[in-house]
Amino acid sequence: MTNPRQPTLPLEGVRVIEICNVAAGPYCAMLLADMGAEVIKIEHPEGGDTLRSWPPISAGYSENFASLNRNKQSVTLDLKAPDDLSRALDLIDTADILVENNRPGVMDRLGLGYEALRERNPQLVYCSISAYGQTGPRASEGGFDLTLQAMSGIMSVTGEPGGPPVKCGVPIADFSAGLYAAFAIVCALQQASATCKGTHVDISMLGATLGIAALQTSEFFGSDRDPVKLGSAHPRNAPYQVFACRDGYFGMAAGNNALWGSVCSVMSRDEWRADGRFTSPMLRAKHQVELRTLLEAEFIREDAATWLERFRVAGVPCAPINSYSDVLADEQVEYMQWVQPLTLPNGVETRTFASPIRMSGLNLPIRSAPPALGEHNATILGVAEVSSEEITQCMTP
Repeated sequence: MTNPRQPTLPLEGVRVIEICNVAAGPYCAMLLADMGAEVIKIEHPEGGDTLRSWPPISAGYSENFASLNRNKQSVTLDLKAPDDLSRALDLIDTADILVENNRPGVMDRLGLGYEALRERNPQLVYCSISAYGQTGPRASEGGFDLTLQAMSGIMSVTGEPGGPPVKCGVPIADFSAGLYAAFAIVCALQQASATCKGTHVDISMLGATLGIAALQTSEFFGSDRDPVKLGSAHPRNAPYQVFACRDGYFGMAAGNNALWGSVCSVMSRDEWRADGRFTSPMLRAKHQVELRTLLEAEFIREDAATWLERFRVAGVPCAPINSYSDVLADEQVEYMQWVQPLTLPNGVETRTFASPIRMSGLNLPIRSAPPALGEHNATILGVAEVSSEEITQCMTP
């Protein structure tokens, strides 16, 4: 699972304490772990991270949990018990980064809030991920991916026109927050290294989902109109959507006039080039219902594979409507070696999608399997009292 040519990873020597459950926080910490950081996951002794109970369960171990917790170590501590809280504080004293995704106020009540910890470890980069942020009128409200997709406007533009609210099938609010958090942490770590002063990074799922909706928010700001559901279509470009054909559907995106000309050539419909409805991307988008009707009247004559081959030869971006079993078996995924074998702590052999990041032409390695609950209690908690030299230097007047 490791590459012997793999160079030193960017975050080697960085220690991360993770006090998180389920998705956004664990995903953020895994991104840091993939880059070489030592991630110590603190879990409650009774059951640990909630994700450990999510199916599919292979011989007692959750593969959902495994997908977000590779390259980590697990220790079990009851943070409401004084002795265990003291052990957690000792660990945090040695850390460069802390990631938590509890509801605002929980860490303060435990004695693990940022203000308390920065007195002990002034260089600590402390990242909080929550539904709405650490302050403000909604800060005390909880949230999950579903409720944030509803709140953020994502559901208002997802699905077919006139249809009921639909969430994105991927938990985009959780994972966008995790990505924003990892990016902000690395930036803050650079600053902390230069100034010996840490910071509190505040990441909200609402802010993250609005941040990645830049095209939709700018559409509203520029027109004073809400974006609407368009199914797979695009508000400013066409043909740029999923089309029906003889045996199902396929996706095709002719995003400029040159590509539109290629589509006309593939379809042997040169008269469409001169049609006043279709002479620019915006005009084609304006008349895309009529355009789709014309195209699908031709597409229905052949299978998806035939049209995909014709468009690929012509250089028009297109793709099948894959299931996950389809795409994970795709030749490009295989070439990139993104699917890797993984041995779970119970000995079960499975597979996982590894980091998609390549550096100097090499994939990031899976250095260790996801941990069993409390697997590293003996090795980590036994040396937790040792403070790092870097923190000691930064605390020196």
